[in-house]
Amino acid sequence: MAARRTAAAGSGGDTESSPLDAFVPLDELMPWSVRPLRTGRAWVSGPDPVALRARWERLAGADAAEQERLFAPTRSRTPHTSVAALPGQSTGTARFAREPGPCPDPVRILHGPYDEQWLLPDHRLIDAARPELWRVADGQQLFAVEHSSTPEDAGPALSVAALLPDGHSPAGRPGRIRPLHRRPGGTEPNLAPGLLDLLRGRLGGNGGAEPDAFTPEAVLAWILAAARPSASGVLVPLPADGALWSQGVALGRELLRLQSRGARGGERPRLPGGRRPYVRAAIPARPTELSYDAEEEALIVGDGRISPVPAEAWEFTVGGVRVLELWFGRRAAAAAGRGPEGAAADGLDAVGARGWPREWTSELLELITVLALLDGTAGPRKELRAALGAGPLIGPAELRAAGVLPVPASARRPASVLGHQEEGPEGQFALL
Repeated sequence: MAARRTAAAGSGGDTESSPLDAFVPLDELMPWSVRPLRTGRAWVSGPDPVALRARWERLAGADAAEQERLFAPTRSRTPHTSVAALPGQSTGTARFAREPGPCPDPVRILHGPYDEQWLLPDHRLIDAARPELWRVADGQQLFAVEHSSTPEDAGPALSVAALLPDGHSPAGRPGRIRPLHRRPGGTEPNLAPGLLDLLRGRLGGNGGAEPDAFTPEAVLAWILAAARPSASGVLVPLPADGALWSQGVALGRELLRLQSRGARGGERPRLPGGRRPYVRAAIPARPTELSYDAEEEALIVGDGRISPVPAEAWEFTVGGVRVLELWFGRRAAAAAGRGPEGAAADGLDAVGARGWPREWTSELLELITVLALLDGTAGPRKELRAALGAGPLIGPAELRAAGVLPVPASARRPASVLGHQEEGPEGQFALL
């Protein structure tokens, strides 16, 4: 049932009759967005960087006919394609078939929510690498990734990453990527022009919100805490109360710390003593099954055993997909030299399998910790949602009246990087 929101004259609270009418589309608040990466071939990314190097060496050393087959050509990329280098990456720009060059160092990326993997950062191998994202990916950047097709009972509306995300979705529909900053160095926030000033003016003296509650990072934290999925995209309620804003920002900063695993100066997630997961029985080299013993709070990985593992971590889903099962399935396939989805590998996907490295066990323990702590924020998130349902909001009508909306077309395009040289095809340079 639609609840009518009212506000005193001059308060600026939105008065639309439907709660969703008073929410603001994320597309208006963070107007610049980029489509997900599209690799075009599975073998350029994966959970094991050692395997990626082995694949490169196999491909680079193959004769012409074998190289063509192993490469898995598409309309966008073949061994004979010449393209510009990825920003910030020292890789070749000559045709791969003629001059592959040395193997680039694999870079850490986020492959869907909560799955940190590796990628060969060579533009000649990736169909759509989205160079505009690589230009702004640095130590100050944060990326919001939408899960707009996710039902409200199947997981969060979006996630935030310090790593470059590929935008992959476990549910099969990738989401758009929204950088927090439009330029390197944490400059020029990707926010609707005038939004920060409006929030500071409306909420800074209303309820005692602190000055640091109106930084670009604070707005992103609020969005992370309050955003909701809908059929039309991610929606964000903006409160007309400063105390509620501060409450949501504090919650969002904790969510950000957990999702980014302590990046950007935060503490790495840790469960309290006595609840931290440990390996009780070693994980075998090529585990094929994953199960959960609810009575013992134990995760069974082949013949291996990890406990305690809270049931909430085991049941944690995104897009209706259980995160731990998906994470394990990808690594079990890689350990056995199978394709990413477990099918029999063909070509380079089978190259480099070396069983279950020790690093994966450490990553699994941290993932369990992150999921358990994220589930622990369910109560505060529910309280925030209830408070938003009871109070007035700053809705689209007020943003339009203040000139914040509609956002200018330029805010939806990447910022230019004048005077910055990048290597183009065949070693040429261009100004961007």
